Amino acid sequence: MTSKERAALRAQANTLEPLFQVGKGGISDALIAQTDDALNARELIKLKVLLESAPESPKDTAAAIAAATGSEVVQVVGGSMVFYRFNPELHKKKKK
Repeated sequence: MTSKERAALRAQANTLEPLFQVGKGGISDALIAQTDDALNARELIKLKVLLESAPESPKDTAAAIAAATGSEVVQVVGGSMVFYRFNPELHKKKKK
């Protein structure tokens, strides 16, 4: 992903609300499954890490989620993480 593509995705993510929160339980199989489903439906999603109770740092958490879902980390700012994964099915629908 180029820096211009990343900047465009960051701009789109500004208006997104976080879908899920990562808390003291850390990364679970259910969180990975929900994140994977959300990426299939939306491509660009935002998650929140509860800084006081999460067992890992937001950057480590983002890297682990991205690896498990096959997505890319767009940005990590504070406790907010933004992920992107291209879904060709969503783009086929737009062309019709």
